[in-house]
Amino acid sequence: MADPATCPPLTRASVQAAHDLIKPYIHLTPLLTCTTLSRIASTPRDLKGTRWEGRVPARPRMDLVFKCENFQKVGAFKARGAFHAVERLKQEPGFDPSTGVVTHSSGNHAQALALAARENGIKAYIVMPEISAKPKIAATKGYGAEVIFSGSTSVEREKVTKEVMERTGARLVPPYDHPDIILGQGTLGLEMQGQAREVFKGEGLDGVLAPCGGGGMLSGVALSCEGTGIRVWGCEPEKDGADDAKRGYYSGKRVESVSTLTIADGLRTPLGLYPWGIIYERRLVGGMYSVSEEEIKMALRLVYERMKIVIEPSSAVSLAIALYNEDFRKMVEEEGGEKGWKIGCVFTGGNVSLEALGELFGTMGEGLEEAAAKDQIGE
Repeated sequence: MADPATCPPLTRASVQAAHDLIKPYIHLTPLLTCTTLSRIASTPRDLKGTRWEGRVPARPRMDLVFKCENFQKVGAFKARGAFHAVERLKQEPGFDPSTGVVTHSSGNHAQALALAARENGIKAYIVMPEISAKPKIAATKGYGAEVIFSGSTSVEREKVTKEVMERTGARLVPPYDHPDIILGQGTLGLEMQGQAREVFKGEGLDGVLAPCGGGGMLSGVALSCEGTGIRVWGCEPEKDGADDAKRGYYSGKRVESVSTLTIADGLRTPLGLYPWGIIYERRLVGGMYSVSEEEIKMALRLVYERMKIVIEPSSAVSLAIALYNEDFRKMVEEEGGEKGWKIGCVFTGGNVSLEALGELFGTMGEGLEEAAAKDQIGE
């Protein structure tokens, strides 16, 4: 990886420069609307039987738009950071492509680096947890990478990655905790801002909801919005402590390890040091919110049934916050007022197998189906 000391400063201007560098390699993904989802988000919920029971339901007004990185190369936003990191590494004096690059990833960054390396004739070594989704493993191998399996925790993955580096001399391209990755991921935020002005006929976004795992994309989007007046919020699952960024944000101390099997598999990693500096220390993220596994499933189902597009569970977390987190919804009601807010939700990727979807929705049960149906008709 390029020496962080030689990287561009972490600013909006550097995100713009990163976009110029990688535009030939990435797709301009669409920004979609869904009137039904905006209507549901703007309808007070029946809180009976939820953890919010006893509260007065929030009455926010939200116009939602969706940045669809499920249509990005490799099916996820990770292509942006990987291509930017490789382009920057190529510019480094003395870089030898024959030694290769290495990373650890549950799937999306794995595929992204494998593709970026192949496009540049560079050998790629990818450390993946044994529990990674089979389509992500197959795609990573399909892009020509050598896959090495590890345990599922970040500590286990990093240990195997270090062994590969010592054995091959490959250069590390981390999945999120590096300035070049952050700047590359932030390019989706720049695109979203311009696209939203077209959708809303000259008016810009009021805020962005972005999922957070290691924080590379969330911090990059925050940089892209710096100085624009657009607020940014982070979104996490809460299962088994997966809301580490939220806990760290509100305690003032970064949580350095996470062990969770949330269905949002792309968000199982702890918040990185560089993202922490942007998200917390510079306060470019205005707050962190979390949702349950059931709420992620319900949001995912709504996207499939109403938007007719395929996203993975990690993608649904941003929408789930808008639909089901009463703290967030109350904040929008109070600060957005009668006019409400125009909010962008980042759909991070669409790499999910049909088998996994069958298992996922097969476990929802009648109670969750009834809850999802109730939300759809605005009861």
